[in-house]
Amino acid sequence: MPELTKVVLDESDIRRTLARMAHEVVERNPDRDLAIVGIHTGGAHLARRLHGHVCSALGADVPLGDLDIAFYRDDLATREAPEVRSSHLPFRMEDHTVVLVDDVLYTGRTVRAAIDALFDYGRPARVQLAVLADRGHRELPIRPDYVGKNLPTARPERVEVRLTEKDGVDEVRITALEGATA
Repeated sequence: MPELTKVVLDESDIRRTLARMAHEVVERNPDRDLAIVGIHTGGAHLARRLHGHVCSALGADVPLGDLDIAFYRDDLATREAPEVRSSHLPFRMEDHTVVLVDDVLYTGRTVRAAIDALFDYGRPARVQLAVLADRGHRELPIRPDYVGKNLPTARPERVEVRLTEKDGVDEVRITALEGATA
């Protein structure tokens, strides 16, 4: 069956969305003991961008890190060998509110794995979640603190975040098989 694709956020939408989310992060964290941590891979790219906006809004630098969750996933036995990347968390967890960043929130399993991985490095003062797109269909009781865009989707649909750093273009799109039922 052919696929139907709809772009729901373009480059300028993503830029504006991340700027708005950064201001929300700053407003909700007056203590300013923040650290931004992106989940590999898409979340890590978005975290770097969000970090720039947060630092600009604060007029100060905050720590930035990235986190690999390959061995923390609960579907390791059913997937191909995971691509393992390095985690970089060059700050003391206990001193910070960690804003965990991912591209798409779906079932919540990736976030659960990220929290498990994060706590292996230390116990943050708080953990908050920022996602560019929330598509619903949660399987775990996880709710983001900061959402770029809510995208009500059907299960057969796919939400794809394409970023310049890895895809050469910035866009969020929803793809559905033609004729698939919601």
